[in-house]
Amino acid sequence: MSSETSDTLDQAMVRSSGLDTLLRDLTDRAVQEVPGAAACSITVRRGGRLLTLAGSDGLPSGLDQRQYENGSGPCVDAAETGVEQYAPDLSAESRWPAYTRYALETGVRCVLAVPLAVEGETGAALNYYGERPGVLGTGRDTARAFAARAGDAIDMALRIEHRRQSAADVRTALLSRSVIDQAIGILMARERIDARDALERLRRASQHRNVKLRDLCGQLVAKVSGPASDGRK
Repeated sequence: MSSETSDTLDQAMVRSSGLDTLLRDLTDRAVQEVPGAAACSITVRRGGRLLTLAGSDGLPSGLDQRQYENGSGPCVDAAETGVEQYAPDLSAESRWPAYTRYALETGVRCVLAVPLAVEGETGAALNYYGERPGVLGTGRDTARAFAARAGDAIDMALRIEHRRQSAADVRTALLSRSVIDQAIGILMARERIDARDALERLRRASQHRNVKLRDLCGQLVAKVSGPASDGRK
């Protein structure tokens, strides 16, 4: 891969406002850089199932989804086995009959699926689609090199996204704990009871009303700390 391509992917990482933007940048760049590629998509296993995280302009709708539904297809096999899958002419392909019929109907004749090494994921692939038989053959080395570079960027982006989600979960937990503590304090002052009894009352009310404890406490805190009435100064 040229240094220009590497710089482009680094710049995509910098300017990307999120994982979605980055991945879309990568698939569009793949179409520009890999000879014969008319479309590109990224497959990653998340939550126990394969998903298309991004697709370039020109990617036929449902092209990857048909593979996931059937559990069969070049990007499925590449992601699950870690072995590159190349179909130079789908009209002569026998490995994935259900997928092949659909792909041909969308105008796809040639497919190359290159496995991606993504930390923490059990399967991933970068999928290239061509509109003429054998059109991706001469660009396979370029496609592999691009996939290796894209795999590093995707891996980094997924780690960043995971850290952001973890931080958001911590913030949510802290906010929940704070509002529950405030509600306990309100009940302690109002009913002249200790913290244990106040928490138990809140839990019983939560179960009785079928409302999450955090939400119930939030309602109580909002009611007590709401704006003063018009008659007050």
